Amino acid sequence: MSLLVVGATGTLGRQIARRALDEGYQVKCLVRSFNKASFLKEWGAELVRGNLCAPETLPSALEGVTAIIDAATARATDSLSIRQVDWEGKVALMQAAKAAGVERYIFFSILDNEKYPHVPLMEIKRCNEAFLESSGLTYTTLRLAGFLQGLIGQYAIPILDNQSIWVTGETAPIAYINTQDIAKFAVRALAVPETENKTFPVVGSRAWNADEIIQVCERLSGKTAKVNRIPIGLLRGVRGITQFFQWGWNVADRLAFAEVLASGKPLVASMEDVYTVFGLDPRDTTTLEAYMQEYFSRILKKLKELDYEKGKGKNHSKRKIPF
Repeated sequence: MSLLVVGATGTLGRQIARRALDEGYQVKCLVRSFNKASFLKEWGAELVRGNLCAPETLPSALEGVTAIIDAATARATDSLSIRQVDWEGKVALMQAAKAAGVERYIFFSILDNEKYPHVPLMEIKRCNEAFLESSGLTYTTLRLAGFLQGLIGQYAIPILDNQSIWVTGETAPIAYINTQDIAKFAVRALAVPETENKTFPVVGSRAWNADEIIQVCERLSGKTAKVNRIPIGLLRGVRGITQFFQWGWNVADRLAFAEVLASGKPLVASMEDVYTVFGLDPRDTTTLEAYMQEYFSRILKKLKELDYEKGKGKNHSKRKIPF
C-alpha cells in the first residue's frame, strides 16, 4: 500500500509518518517546502511537492497512491485562512483523491463539532465530514479533542519559567491524548475493514480542566503557578477587533474556540468500543499524568545537569594558576 500523509510536518502528521514507516508502509508526504520537511526524508519517506490550496498540484502528487491520511490544518500564524485550507483545500484533496482512485481516506475531525455551528473551525469540520461521506471515498473519520503536546507550552513551560498561565474563568474539561497514540489509531484503521465508512472518537481516558492540569504541573515541578483568568467577554471583544483585519482572521477564528472552552461542556467520549474495533489495548495509551511526569522528569534532570556543569565551571575558575 502506498500511503500519502498530508500535513506531515505538523505535530500530529509527523507522528503518523513515523508510525506508518515503522509498520512498513511505503510513505509519501505532501509538502510545500522540501527544506522544512527534510527530516521526513531522513526517516525514509518520499517527499512530493503539493499544496492543498493549489488544486492543480494534487493529481501528480496522488499518482500511485492507494491511501491518504489527512492531518493538515491551518495554523493561526498562516497567511492562508481556515476556510482556504480546512474547507476549500480539503474539498480539493477529496475530489482529487476520488478522481485518482484512492482506496482509503483517513480524516481527522473535532469531537462534538455539530454542537458549535458558530465556531468557524467546528462548523468547517462538520461540513468536511458531510462532504467526505458523500464523496464516494472509503473513509474513516477520527474525532479528536486535544493534544497532550499542546499542554507543554500552555502550562508546563510557563510554570518552569515563572511566567503567567492564562486561562478563561471557567474551562470545559477536555480528554487530551498523545499524538503518538492518535497515530496508532490512524495507521491501524488502514488494516481494519470494520473501520470503513465510520466515524470514531479518539480521545484520552478522562477529561481534565485547566485547574486540574495546573495542579498536576505544580506537584511534578515543585513550583507554584501564576494563574491569570481572562473573562470570556474580553476574548469576544478581541475576536471582534481582529476580524476587521485580514492578518487577524485566523487569530479571530481560533479565539472563537474559546466559546467551546467556556461552555462548560466536557469534550470527552467513551472509547471502550473503539479499542475493541481497532484491536488496541487501552493500557498502552499515555495518560496525562504519565506524559507530564515524563516531561518534568526529563527537564528537571537536564536543569540539574546544567547547574552542576555551571558549578564545575565556577570552581575551576577559582583554582590557582601554577605558573
